[in-house]
Amino acid sequence: MLDPQAASLNAATRYCAVYGHPIAHSASPAMQNAGLAALGLNWRYLAFAVHPDRLREAIQGAKVMGFLGLNLTVPHKLLALDLVEELDQSARTWGAVNTIRFEGRDPQGQWRPLREWPDNTGITLRAQGFNTDADAILRSLRHDLAVEPAGTRVLLLGAGGAGRTAALKLASEAVHTLYLVNRTAAKAAAAAEEIRARFPHVQVATGYPAAGQTVDLLLNTTSVGLNPEDALPLDTRQFALARAGAVYDMIYRPAQTPLLQAARTAGCRTANGLGMLLYQGAAALQLWTGQNPPIEVMRDALHKHVDHG
Repeated sequence: MLDPQAASLNAATRYCAVYGHPIAHSASPAMQNAGLAALGLNWRYLAFAVHPDRLREAIQGAKVMGFLGLNLTVPHKLLALDLVEELDQSARTWGAVNTIRFEGRDPQGQWRPLREWPDNTGITLRAQGFNTDADAILRSLRHDLAVEPAGTRVLLLGAGGAGRTAALKLASEAVHTLYLVNRTAAKAAAAAEEIRARFPHVQVATGYPAAGQTVDLLLNTTSVGLNPEDALPLDTRQFALARAGAVYDMIYRPAQTPLLQAARTAGCRTANGLGMLLYQGAAALQLWTGQNPPIEVMRDALHKHVDHG
C-alpha cells in the first residue's frame, strides 16, 4: 500500500536529514516527518550512514543540493565544529554541533535560512552549526524525572561528546557536585579541568562517590546498553544503584536498557533518552522551519516508532 506522504513527493519537495555512523537505529525520521506533516510542509527528513572520514563531503553535498538542514549524531558532533562556516553561540558554548542550518546571503549581505529561497541558484551558501542537545537534556530531566539540577549531586558516566556537553550544561545550572567516570581516566580528568575553569563554584571529582555517599541523579551518556547482552555501564561494587535517587540513560532503544532495569529494581526513578531526542529534534525543526514545533505529535510518533517499530 502506497504511503500517502510518499505519494505527495514532487519536484518541489525539500529535504533535511540526519547523518550518523551507524544510523539504522535512529528514530529521528519518524519524529521529524510527523512534525513536518503536522506543519503542512512539503518537506521530507531522511537518514544517511556517513563515515566520519566523509563527513566534510557529505555536509558540502547537502548544501549544494539545497537541503535545508541536518542533524548530526554519533560520531560527528565534535568533528563538525571545524566543518561549518559559522558557529551559533550554542555550539561555541557547549563545544559540539548536532544541528546544521543551511543559509544563503541576500543582496544586502544578510544570511537567511534556505527555506526563504525558492532555490539556491547563484547565491552564496553557508552552513551554520548549532547545539540543541544541551537544552534538551535539561528539559528532559525536568519533564521526565522532575529533577531540578541546582544544588544536586550527579554521577555522570562517560566523558565523550555527549557526556562533556551534559556535564557542562549541568555545571552551568549550578549543580552542587559532579562525579565524572569514564573508561579513559584522562578524558574524565580533562572534562573536570574544563568545568573547574568555567564553573569554579561547582565541585568536580573524577571517579565514584565515596562509600555511603548518595547522588540525586545518575546519568549514563555512554553507548553501553545498546545491546541487550551488554553489562552495566558502571561498577556496582564501587557504586550501588540504590544510592541514586534517579537514573537517566541517554539510550532510547532499547527503551529499557540493562541499566534502567537494574535501577528500577533498586527503587530508583528512571527515564530513557527519548525525551532528549524529542526536545533536541523539536528545537532543530524550529531552526529550519521558523515555526513552533508540534511537540505532542512528535512525541506520539517517537513512542509508536520505538515501542512498536
